[in-house]
Amino acid sequence: MPPKILLTRRWPDAVEAHLRQRYDVTVDPADRPLSAAELTEAMGRYDAICPTVTDRVGAAILAVPDARVRILGNFGAGFEHIDLEAAKAAGIVVTNTPDVLTDATADLAILLMLMASRRAGEGERELRAGQWTGWRPTHLLGQGLAGKRLGLVGFGRIAQATAARARAFGLSIAYHSRRRADVGVEAALDATHVDSLEELAATSDVLSLHCPGGPATRHLVNATLLARMKPTAILVNTARGTVVNEGDLIAALSSGAIAAAGLDVFEGEPAVNPGLIALPNAVLLPHLGSATLETRTAMGMRVAANLDRFFAGEVPHDRVA
Repeated sequence: MPPKILLTRRWPDAVEAHLRQRYDVTVDPADRPLSAAELTEAMGRYDAICPTVTDRVGAAILAVPDARVRILGNFGAGFEHIDLEAAKAAGIVVTNTPDVLTDATADLAILLMLMASRRAGEGERELRAGQWTGWRPTHLLGQGLAGKRLGLVGFGRIAQATAARARAFGLSIAYHSRRRADVGVEAALDATHVDSLEELAATSDVLSLHCPGGPATRHLVNATLLARMKPTAILVNTARGTVVNEGDLIAALSSGAIAAAGLDVFEGEPAVNPGLIALPNAVLLPHLGSATLETRTAMGMRVAANLDRFFAGEVPHDRVA
């Protein structure tokens, strides 16, 4: 009998069809996040579970007695929603899907920069509401990006891809990360390393977040950091919602401490703080970073390849635990 696989959400049709050729696949037809009780029950019924960022796979779930699951094939690059130490203790392999979502997420970071700087969200809402009265010289004046400084918090694949795109818009590049990049990478992107996050925030016109989620980066962007930013600055977040203290950001946007924000992720998603929704200078997208058919298909095929190697007795390429 082929291994039994649970996909916690619907995946692109081509990936589901590919997996069904090899495995006994179950998909939740309601396409909703599974509860902790449902995930716990699934640990005893399946050989593999393929979760997404919406599934909190904690220690209590992973430590269920007599678990059948031997691998979690995570659909996504981030894996802070999985307790890796508990998975290791239970002898459960965890894989992710790096690399394949880099371009799509970098594109979205640029989109948010453009929308926030040019007040595109405000303009579309005005037009759709029938409130546009026609062109006039001072209507919805935004700011250009050429000649401005982009500060990247984190400098991994997505940040570097964002930097490459940003240079085409005339932005200079600076970054802060735990580890300094290779000099060749810095040279190729004409990127300047900044020793402290505080200095980066104070000297950047756009501050774009590309760091992982988790306890180490929770509320990295808070009232103290926002106070260091320029009043004309824009904050962009395509990383994880927990990196930003949303209450502090709402206060900064409301008071004019910073000019605007472009957010693709939120602390309590899918719930979004009503204070953010009320702000005209906040561009808000529903976690679309990797949402292209090409990227989501590539992510699924990456999971499939990891499962194939695991069930063939080989080490998966993208093992994180």
